[in-house]
Parts: sequence; structure tokens; C-alpha cells
Amino acid sequence: MTRYIVSGYIGFDNFGDEAIAKVLTDSLKRNGADKITLISSNPKKTSELHHVESCSMLNFINPLLNSDVLISGGGSLLQDVTSFKSLIYYLSVIYIALIFRKKVEIYAQGIGPIRSKIGRFLTKTALKHAEKISVRDEKSQQLLSEWNIKSELVKDPLFLIDLPHKEHKKIVGVQLRDFPGISQKFLEKLACEIASRFGEKQIIIFSLQDSIDTNICNSFANILRSKGLNNTEILTNLSTDKVFEKFSELEYLIAMRFHANVVGIKSGVKTLAINYDPKVKKLADEYNLPLINLDDTNFSDAFNKLVLS
Repeated sequence: MTRYIVSGYIGFDNFGDEAIAKVLTDSLKRNGADKITLISSNPKKTSELHHVESCSMLNFINPLLNSDVLISGGGSLLQDVTSFKSLIYYLSVIYIALIFRKKVEIYAQGIGPIRSKIGRFLTKTALKHAEKISVRDEKSQQLLSEWNIKSELVKDPLFLIDLPHKEHKKIVGVQLRDFPGISQKFLEKLACEIASRFGEKQIIIFSLQDSIDTNICNSFANILRSKGLNNTEILTNLSTDKVFEKFSELEYLIAMRFHANVVGIKSGVKTLAINYDPKVKKLADEYNLPLINLDDTNFSDAFNKLVLS
């Protein structure tokens, strides 16, 4: 029997990362893990949510010593675009595991971009000592190949979830996140298109990470209501299972976040992606989703494709 400790972006109420943690812990349980500990920014909530042990992000050494394998991932932990400090933190967990001769597995990660020389050196050195590495995109695999590090290319963990295809209600889901490229003009245009296409339907706006999404969701709801769409609701503070349940009931989904689009695909919902990140564009291309860009001047073709899909 094997004892696992998991390092990831856990406990921050981000839907995608919590869903990945769910997939991983469920898989480890099915495969007979003797013990699972998640390193979390909110250990109490994480333990209640995933029914495993949890420890804080600064007090993981004793749980690590009492584990056999460190799993780092999924998501994009090993990059310094968001924060150099976060890269150093997640690498430090790996290095401490290696110092104590624990096995290290890198799970379904997107590696990079890493702009700093010291960041690249430390990441390359750490990954050379990992027992197993899986990455979620070709760019990450290519980077590791350049470093002479072998890796397995896998789909994002959320594709492993079996979601029921329910009878879809007359509901349009909209999922937005705050992002520097989103303009008031874009929101106005999007609201006009939704009002003209789906004025008679219920609109549900989903916040999938309240600390980032809530303000823009409220702003967009106000724009929709100003155009007469009074049957508009905002959902916040959603558990992973609640997101799965609510998405499966939708007739249409218009979504920014990568994992929101994945859940739309898995639930059999007609989905339109908003391109704010290359991974969303790649997903839309792979699954033939209609796509709008933040600087588009005309949404008609994409919405036509959505309605006819």
C-alpha cells in the first residue's frame, strides 16, 4: 500500500483545480492508496470536500515524511508568468521530497512559460529526478524534450470524468472571468448578441472562482438586465459537483475558462468558447467549438454555429 501527498493549487476555490484534485483523489482511492494528503490553503475545507487528510501549505514537511510519493499537479504550477514566488514554492516542495528520498510524480501539468534563468535551471534540475512526468499539452512536452526529459502527453484530467447527458432545459449559461483584455465594449456586444438570440430563455452566469469572477459576473448581469433580460441569475460559491450538475442542465454555454469549456463538452452542451488564452483556442479547434476573440467586431458567425451545432 502506498501513501500519497499531493501538491497543487488546492483550497483557493478555483473550480478547475478543485475538479482536478477530485479526479486525482478518486483515482488514487480506486487504485488502493493507503493514505492521501492534500496540501491546501484551506485544509479544513479541503478535507471535508475530498474526504482525505489535508495540511497547510507551510506545514507539509511532517505529512511529507509520512508519505511515500509526492504528486505535483495538475494545472500550471511550474511557471513564473503568474508569480516567481509560486514557482519557487512548488519547486521547494519537490526538492524537499527529493531530499527525503520520496518518489516524485508530475501529474498532468502545463510546464512554463519560465522566463527567469534561475527558474528554468531549478525546474529542469528538479524534473530530471522525477520518477514519472505527464504533461497536458504538446508545448510542455516539447520543452521537456529540449531538456532531454521524457514525459507522457495526456488529456486534461477533467476529460476522465463521466458526466451524465441530461435533458437540457431552456437555460443559457455564461461563464466569465476578470481579464485585462476584456473591455466594456466586448461585454456590451456579447450582451446584445445574447439578448437578440436568447431573449426568451433563462440566463445563468457562473462564477467559478469568486475572488476573480464575481465582479465581472455582476457587471455583466447588470448589462443583460438593462437590455430586458430580467430572467438572469448569478451563481457563486459553487462546489465541483454543483457545477457539474448545473452545467449538465444547460441548453447553451458561453464560457471563458478552459475547464468550463471542458465540462460543457463532456456534458453534451452546445458550447461557445471565448478565446482569452491559447489553451482555450486549441480546445475549440480540437472539438470544433465556435469561438469568439476579445477583440472581435462581429459575433454573428460564431453564434450561428452555436445555434446550429
